[in-house]
Amino acid sequence: MARFVSCRGEYREKEIRGLSTEQGSHSNSNYRRTLGTTALTAVGLGSIIGSGWLFGAERAAVLAGPAAIFAWVIGAIVALTIALTYTELGSMFPKAGGMVRYGQYSHGSLAGYMAAWANWIAIVSVIPGEATASIQYMSSWKFDWAGKLFDGKELTGTGLAAASVLVVFYFFLNWFAITLFAKTNNAITVFKVVVPALTAGALIFAHFDTSNVGSQHGGFAPNGWSAVFSAVAVAGIVWAFNGFQSPLNMAGEARNPGKSLPKAVVGSILIALVIYIALQVAFLMAVPAADLSGGWNTLAYKSPLADLSITWGLNWLALLLYADAFISPSGTGMIYAATTSRMINGVQENGHLPKVFGKVDPKTGVPKPALLLNLVISFIFLAVFRGWGSIAEIVGVATVISYITGPVAVMSLRRLSPDMKRPVKLKAMPVIAPIAMIFGSLVMYWARWPLTGKVIFIMAIGLPIWAWYELRKPWAELKPHLMAGAWMVTYLLVMAFVSWAGGTEFGGKGYLAQGWDIVVVVMIALVFYAWGVRSAWRNPTLVATEKELAAAEAAAGSADPEASSEPSLSKS
Repeated sequence: MARFVSCRGEYREKEIRGLSTEQGSHSNSNYRRTLGTTALTAVGLGSIIGSGWLFGAERAAVLAGPAAIFAWVIGAIVALTIALTYTELGSMFPKAGGMVRYGQYSHGSLAGYMAAWANWIAIVSVIPGEATASIQYMSSWKFDWAGKLFDGKELTGTGLAAASVLVVFYFFLNWFAITLFAKTNNAITVFKVVVPALTAGALIFAHFDTSNVGSQHGGFAPNGWSAVFSAVAVAGIVWAFNGFQSPLNMAGEARNPGKSLPKAVVGSILIALVIYIALQVAFLMAVPAADLSGGWNTLAYKSPLADLSITWGLNWLALLLYADAFISPSGTGMIYAATTSRMINGVQENGHLPKVFGKVDPKTGVPKPALLLNLVISFIFLAVFRGWGSIAEIVGVATVISYITGPVAVMSLRRLSPDMKRPVKLKAMPVIAPIAMIFGSLVMYWARWPLTGKVIFIMAIGLPIWAWYELRKPWAELKPHLMAGAWMVTYLLVMAFVSWAGGTEFGGKGYLAQGWDIVVVVMIALVFYAWGVRSAWRNPTLVATEKELAAAEAAAGSADPEASSEPSLSKS
């Protein structure tokens, strides 16, 4: 411990001398602050309402029956609780690719890299997932060629080619300018909100059979409440609400991040929740009784909402849904193509990618090398995971892993940098943060073994990249990063073990009795939350960023002496 403190002391001396062993400045003046609250809310809502609403209602119903309604509510509560921790971080550090930076600021390179890797995997895989969703919906068209796009489980070679064209289209829209992206996305988001609302209303009006939730089909929760919890993790619900982080990743282009980020994040989650519940209710009541003869878990629609529309004579709605199956996922894919490029930019500035990926085109404000890298990675994901369901499962667990650094980082930075400007500062954060850590851990456990183990293994695949950049450093320089990141590595190993040994209803071996497994996960979350907060340290990246932000604020003040500081939103 004495040597560890000594290492930290050496870094403190470097802080005083203004030196840093990390990548240089984290600013990039080529980003343009043009996005207001409306545009950022559209970014968040546009990310949330993608392919999830097209497939999520059916997948949740297959797992949980009518109780799927509660799965959406639980998912929203989890997302909202975690999002509140990130709104404070996003307002403190209004920088592009924000979600991949916060762990680095609070804990240094190891924890920061692992969080960034998990977040990037979760987000970049959404892009091919949205393209896959569009092609799957197209496969139910009444044409011979359309039926050859999807074989019932995954895309065929023809379907894969069609999805690849869509992925290229997403990136093409992001290539030219952020203003073009904003204008295009605002228009698409309006359509994406109107069509789901119209779909829910039309289906409810056409057929509302309350007997579908009766005992003849297994009752309200035919597969038990454990299935409801699993639906949150693997039915695309975590995927659906994951879009709240898109405004945070584009904070570097927000005009007034302190005010607009929390409004955009919270507002987009709440609006989406209303839409998703309406769609779930409409789906549950519109399923023909004959299709439920074998129970909810036998449903297997190719295009769930469109198929029900045709069943009840709403051909116009089916045509609209077929069109929206391109527009909604394409809008989300376009947004994620933008936000993932900013994330790559952030990872490069953290010091874990070549400098070329940090370049931003001065004319358009677009990080074009990062866009190209994500395009290549999207093609790889598209080739490996060809079905929407398989991608949704991976995205769900990877997203939760990336979430856990937010609650730890926000309270760590309150300890490390208490005087740093916080345009958003919730008085209840000391309570919200550990609850968010508990929720994230529970969702990871609910995802069921062996999926949790597989995704944690994917997290380990990224460590050689970190090792390439970090292990060449002197031991005295590297050790504090290892010590501060040990909690996260250990946490993932422990969660994998608990998932394997947990209740059989969550895919485990049954060594933990039902109910007690939840208690164990909660205790694990609290222990690692406390460890994570206490292990944070004033690493060089945090110090450099503090100086950079202070200099930027001073420059802004000298340019406008009469400008008043932005009031803090310190409401509980």
